Amino acid sequence: MDAEAEYNNRARVPDSAAIIARWMRDAATFRTTWASKRLDVRYGDTEPERLDLFLPEAGGPCPLALFIHGGYWQALDRTSVSHFARGLLLRGVAVAVPSYGLCPAVPLATIVEQMRRAAAVLCMTTRQRMLAVGHSAGGQLSALLQATDWPGFAQGLPTGIVPAALPISGVFELEPLLPTSIARALNLTPEAAHALSPRWLPPPGGELHTVVGGAESPEFLRQTRDFAAAWGGTAEEIPLANHFTVLDPLTDPDHPLSARAADMARRLASL
Repeated sequence: MDAEAEYNNRARVPDSAAIIARWMRDAATFRTTWASKRLDVRYGDTEPERLDLFLPEAGGPCPLALFIHGGYWQALDRTSVSHFARGLLLRGVAVAVPSYGLCPAVPLATIVEQMRRAAAVLCMTTRQRMLAVGHSAGGQLSALLQATDWPGFAQGLPTGIVPAALPISGVFELEPLLPTSIARALNLTPEAAHALSPRWLPPPGGELHTVVGGAESPEFLRQTRDFAAAWGGTAEEIPLANHFTVLDPLTDPDHPLSARAADMARRLASL
């Protein structure tokens, strides 16, 4: 296997730079035009530890989802992906979009802790459990949130803060990344890569639905399929979608993926 060709998505998708530039423009427009929002909410002490909370315009009680951006734990932030909250918002689901520290400035284990802290703060603030949705690196993070022992993470937290996850084009086994250029900033030992791989954790229960683009590399297709099977979840391919366009359905409230995510969020019980 040529791991670099399998996992280097920016090189694999010729117009990836143009797609990400479009994300930036669309996200900036969305952040400006969506009326009901709370921007730059701190969930921790360091500068990256902020989130944006977008609320359905109808107001009132609503389910909650957490959308975690990708970038191989070393690129992008919440302001790159704000517009992907649109589909869920128009289906009546609030969406929190966090930033986190990036490798190599912080280790990957710290990013995991930051996302756990963001979920914990959201839970205690809203008194709600949440669906974790994540793209690429965010898919790994969303799965780890579902697998978290929350009372063990912080005293006073209830169990099952994140009882459902919807990872999109996630990386669930980190060991195959180690020989690639992607791994340079991650600085992972084989042991750390294994420990941070959701694929090798005991299935936590709850609802899991994995998504991958039909035009993605064989390794991303395999990882999605194998992870869903290991955790007893379901897997879906978006026809013709690559690693970046696979997110486009989330902007459309009428797309089946937005409908499925909203249904998953609604099934979660409040505290």
